[in-house]
Amino acid sequence: MLDLYEKTTFGCSKLITELYSTSFTLGIKTLDRKFHGPIYAIYGFVRYADEIVDTFHDFDKKVLLDRYKYEAFRSIEEGISLNPVLHSFQKVVHQYKIESELIAAFLHSMEMDLFNVVYDDSGYDEYIYGSAEVVGLMCLRVFCEGNQVLYDKLKADARSLGAAFQKVNFLRDLKSDFSERGRVYFPGVDFNDFGIEAKKIIEADIQKDFDNAYRGIIGLPDGARKGVYLAYVYYLKLFDCIKRTSANRIQHERIRVPDRIKFALLAKTLVQSGLNAL
Repeated sequence: MLDLYEKTTFGCSKLITELYSTSFTLGIKTLDRKFHGPIYAIYGFVRYADEIVDTFHDFDKKVLLDRYKYEAFRSIEEGISLNPVLHSFQKVVHQYKIESELIAAFLHSMEMDLFNVVYDDSGYDEYIYGSAEVVGLMCLRVFCEGNQVLYDKLKADARSLGAAFQKVNFLRDLKSDFSERGRVYFPGVDFNDFGIEAKKIIEADIQKDFDNAYRGIIGLPDGARKGVYLAYVYYLKLFDCIKRTSANRIQHERIRVPDRIKFALLAKTLVQSGLNAL
């Protein structure tokens, strides 16, 4: 009966991914089937932690996050949890030998969101690493399936991909992060006077991350390359939309990529993959 229980826990993580993110769901579905469950489990784990700090305003977020952290590490230690998200995640942690340092760094960045509202350079780098780069490394552990040489080769580029995604999210969510939560992630930027020059500096930094990330995507195993590339081109499209949008508009509107364009990107990626043209 444990097999049935575990099937339902991975099903919960899949449902979370499907309801929270159309783009990541499309990316996961284009991975080799053996990677579906593990990546759903990673997404479910990080999504719920993020949900605590961003959404549960009527509750004590610190208490909830501390409990989530304690239960996560306890589930890893014991090899079981009655929380389906944590159970599926701990299974993946053990199977792919995901380091506890990566998990701790992620949860630390979530905790930073409870207290820090304006980041300096060191705090910004620390937050980006924990909130995004380590998630890329968790996924890379899955894709490399124990191949340490390949993991070490792609590690820096996987971090760049996670950083690019997160920084694009910061620009996309500027209105809610700054206006509603008082968070200023980009160091030295005055969002009360956010102009074209500041925007261009941020965009140049993001472009470097995208360039490095593409190099790593090409080096991924066949079963992972297509899905990661799809997420990459989706975020690149979102980034292009943001670059074409004025600094003033970004402050007042959340930029989105329509679903029809997402599906067009999926079709194009499938064709390019079939032609080995990624």
